Amino acid sequence: MTARRLFWTLVLSAAAIMVVTMGARQTLGLFVSPLNSSTGLGIVTISFALAVGQFAWGAAQPLFGLVAERIGSFKVIALGALLLTLGLAITPYMHSALGLIVFLGLVTAMGAGAGSFSILIGATAQRLPADKRAFASGFINAGGSFGQFLYAPLSQALISSIGWIAAMSTIAATALLTIPFGLPFRESKAAAPRPAGIGIREQLRVSFGDSSYLLLHAGFFTCGFHIAFLITHLPGEVNLCGLPASVSAASIAIIGLANIAGSIGAGWLSQTRRMKMILVWMYASRAAAVALYLVAPKTELTFYVFAFVLGLTWLATVPPTAGLVGKLFGTRHLATLFGFVLLTHQIGAFFGAWLGGIAVAATGNYLWMWYADIALAAAAAVVNLPIKEAHPRAVAATA
Repeated sequence: MTARRLFWTLVLSAAAIMVVTMGARQTLGLFVSPLNSSTGLGIVTISFALAVGQFAWGAAQPLFGLVAERIGSFKVIALGALLLTLGLAITPYMHSALGLIVFLGLVTAMGAGAGSFSILIGATAQRLPADKRAFASGFINAGGSFGQFLYAPLSQALISSIGWIAAMSTIAATALLTIPFGLPFRESKAAAPRPAGIGIREQLRVSFGDSSYLLLHAGFFTCGFHIAFLITHLPGEVNLCGLPASVSAASIAIIGLANIAGSIGAGWLSQTRRMKMILVWMYASRAAAVALYLVAPKTELTFYVFAFVLGLTWLATVPPTAGLVGKLFGTRHLATLFGFVLLTHQIGAFFGAWLGGIAVAATGNYLWMWYADIALAAAAAVVNLPIKEAHPRAVAATA
């Protein structure tokens, strides 16, 4: 297989997997209202189950990264497909908090995590030359954004036409598509020689002793808080503003569509610009966007413009963050090291999803969550500045 064909085979396969896993996961907020009406468990309980899911998805990243190093990426992807299908298929029949936490919060989330960023970007990076990795990660990330764009109106249409239980079961069935999509990652056909380097224990000791790695964790915590709050509670915010549910679905789809351009653009810029500065400007723009949203009239157009602006940076933080981890420590343990950064992201996501439910139950609105979002986004922009990163031109000059 030629280098060009290998590149596109791996990148398109990984992007297709992301379409399914992220599409299914990022549109779960549309099921909150019907799930609450059906079970009567309350918004706080459902928000907590989704918050557990945010954490479990993050915890799955380094865990499955370690497993993939031992048994191969394809087997992890296939396992994830089965877990994601099982979790979504059984969730509608759970009428207790514990059942919801287990199947929506743990099984579904871990299944999606096994076919997500750390596994796919790590496996692809090991098979591609260094100058192709940043663009590849941006393209793979765009697959997740396209999934959000595709699944949001699809889920809403299914909920409206066949009911939320059948809709969730249909989404569950699509998760099985990731198994054939993952075939190019079978070790016997796609594996490259394993890069030489230190063992995982020593690598973790070195990485967690590096201030730049810890600063990446801090910034990504905020990213998780921001995304989980919005993806879980944007439908609730739309409802509080007296607008129809279709505005929620359209807004989530717009976020995904805009992030296709944002992700590919971030991957492209990461080849020639300092990745830490890309992150600085992304986080700063989020703080500004939320502040402007708060003072704007709450119309359909406002939500659509807000969604587009947010979408440009939504998950576009992934390519420069993964790129920085690879730049600092190489690709041998990238799936695991980036997985730990994603775990921190999802700790932030846990609080974003959970506290959003608590805030609206206690005050009737999300105002304090919006204030917290602004403050954290501004802080994330600042903490990325001290990261030690050589300019790409300097790296090219010494190569």
